[in-house]
Order: sequence, then structure tokens, then C-alpha cells
Amino acid sequence: MIPNTKQELAALIDHTLLSATATQADIERHCREAVEYGFHSVCVLGWWISLAADILHQTPVKVDAVAGFPFGADTTETKTADAREMIMAGADEIDMVADLAAIIEGDRARLFAELTAVGRICREMRPAVTLKVIIESAALTDEQKMFACQVAQDAKVDFLKTSTGLNPAGGAAVEDVRLMAQNAPKCRIKAAGGIRTTEEALEMIAAGASRIGASASIQIVEGLSPQGGE
Repeated sequence: MIPNTKQELAALIDHTLLSATATQADIERHCREAVEYGFHSVCVLGWWISLAADILHQTPVKVDAVAGFPFGADTTETKTADAREMIMAGADEIDMVADLAAIIEGDRARLFAELTAVGRICREMRPAVTLKVIIESAALTDEQKMFACQVAQDAKVDFLKTSTGLNPAGGAAVEDVRLMAQNAPKCRIKAAGGIRTTEEALEMIAAGASRIGASASIQIVEGLSPQGGE
């Protein structure tokens, strides 16, 4: 559903701050912004998860952590341990970078084992933790994207996510969101990586994204025209 108001749009956004140079003051401000605007979550690096969880306790804003970030080259054991640690620190959602080499090589067994292992950690929690799997769609061929979609859907992950935003191949593209939505209809899609304007965010949503990851979240929300229904 296309959002018609700033509140509806904000509720679809993971307010993201993944800079290694972010300070405690930056994280505190980021969390205050998320509450003020009504973003779905804040997405921050592991060191800051417990702080964000403390600040956002008793607010509707979720805490989103990353695992295997940004390359996806960690072992399955490392990623599962990373996810568990982030959840214990207060994360409500995990954005995990997939084993990109396994996708490129078409190694279904290796990719499926990784996704199910991390998924098991997330699902055994009460309440269950949302798992989003990042595939760096800009770095893949259409065939590789479709392969990743099929394996992720079979592994019952919650979301497929386009990008980390740090891969030199690029970030989110409307055509990739559409392809992912078509090839993994049982998964939701998160578009992230280089989304900086309201128009770009709305195009991603129209193509099938139900979540947007962005550091330009405030700019995106404030850009929604009053004619949109607000």
C-alpha cells in the first residue's frame, strides 16, 4: 500500500546510522528522531544496540541490528553467534548479509544452511525476532538474484533486503525490488542503499518494498507532498 501521509511513510522506514565514527551523542539523537517521526526502527551497529534498546524502551520504535556486516563473508557459526548477541542486547530485528559467494556460485546447500541457522535463532525468541537477509542485488545477475530469492523463501526468512549501501556495485534499484518481490512472494522486501528522496522511496514501495532502509529518513518523510493526503 502506498503511504499517503508522513506518518504512514515513516512507519515503513528503518532509520539507519551505520557509520563507524558515530558517537554516543549521535546514537542518542538518532533514537530521539525515530521517536519524534515515528520510524519503524533504528538500525545501528552492534556496540550501540543496548543503548538504543534502553532509550527506546516503552516506545513503539524497534531496534534493528546487523550481522555479517558489511561483507557477508563470516562463517555461519559467527553469524549465528552475532545474531544471538545482538538479540540478547535488545535487538528486535536482524539484518544479516548473506554469503554472497554462495549466491554467485549457486551453492544452495551452503546458503540454505546459513539462512536456516540464523533463522532458527530468530524464531526461537519470544517474541520472534524478524530476520532480513541482504543479498547485494546490484552485484548479482538476474539469475543469481532469483536463486537467492528461491533459497531465502525456502528457508522461510522474513525479508529479503537489496543492499548494505556499502557495496561498490551500488544500492537499491526499482527493477531489483520488483524482481525480488515476484520471485519471493512469501518474503517481504526491504529496499536500502542510496535511497535519499521521497520519490525514490515511493517508487521502491510501488515496486513491492514494504520496508525502506535509509539514513536520509527525515528528508524522505519531510518531502512527502501535503497533496498526498496529509
